[in-house]
Amino acid sequence: GGCFRCMESPFDQIDGVISTTVGYTGGEIINPKYEDVIKGDTGHLESVEILFDPKKTTYAELIEAFWKNIDPTNNFGQFADFGSHYKTAIFYHNQEQKEIAESSKSRLQQSKKFNKPIVTTIRPAKVFYNAEEYHQNYYKNNPLHYNRYRKGSGREAYINKNWK
Repeated sequence: GGCFRCMESPFDQIDGVISTTVGYTGGEIINPKYEDVIKGDTGHLESVEILFDPKKTTYAELIEAFWKNIDPTNNFGQFADFGSHYKTAIFYHNQEQKEIAESSKSRLQQSKKFNKPIVTTIRPAKVFYNAEEYHQNYYKNNPLHYNRYRKGSGREAYINKNWK
């Protein structure tokens, strides 16, 4: 969803989400660090790992929340953040999750909500590496900076315009 700091809070608010962890996945580099990933050549994306109780929320509901927190038509990053590590992707762990994600993406494209193609990729999950501790729960630990950034990046206005 672009900057992982902006994607943790929306999922933490969903009943049934047990935990969120920001980190890196999708690339081939073992144990990447923030300084490596932001260069854009590791293949990793800034990501959020979500542990959830399927009796309280579903993978499909998490996908819907994901769409409502990104610009799915931007193939260069998200809002104020540009680069390959800020591209959007949905990662799946099994065939059922893959089908749910693909179906959701197809419905969004067919809805014609956006006049550009949906470019978010759907990929098999790879090893997830936790980001450094100072990135975890950033919105809770640094609320003033987080809120200024979320607003200043254009993310908040975009979400309000397109989803609220």
